[in-house]
Amino acid sequence: MSRRRPASDPLRDPLARLLAWEDAHVGFDDVVKGVPAKSRGVRPFGLPYSLWELLEHLRLAQADILDFCVNSAYQDHVWPQDYWPPTPAPPDGQAWSASLAAVKADRKALLDLLRDPHLDLFATIPHGTGQTYLREFLLVADHNAFHLGQMIVVRRLLGLWG
Repeated sequence: MSRRRPASDPLRDPLARLLAWEDAHVGFDDVVKGVPAKSRGVRPFGLPYSLWELLEHLRLAQADILDFCVNSAYQDHVWPQDYWPPTPAPPDGQAWSASLAAVKADRKALLDLLRDPHLDLFATIPHGTGQTYLREFLLVADHNAFHLGQMIVVRRLLGLWG
């Protein structure tokens, strides 16, 4: 008796690629690779954010969406202070690396949740107000793609992008 490979999922597979950030645009790892420490907190002329602020915003928002999806005791956050760092530059030498690691870990957790065949993507989140899991996956993918694009613009203005 031969083993059959599970059929691909026509919704989960493209969503997973979208969350992995590699299909339609530059991936996260390429956007954050090689950013000199001295440039992480610089706000280019005419822009209200630095690479650090965008990275932390991406981390905070993604962590919030993940928490909303999995935590029945989820507490709403306050906009904008709970979604942006208080300063344009990392507070210390470890903050950048810690933020990168957290973004990747939360992205993996979101991908694991998405790939769970027992999760009904169209089900409403029990403690939400009508949001579905599908909506949250699309929201985080869209939000992350938008801010990755902004990070590339900042890098270009700082002379850090080819």
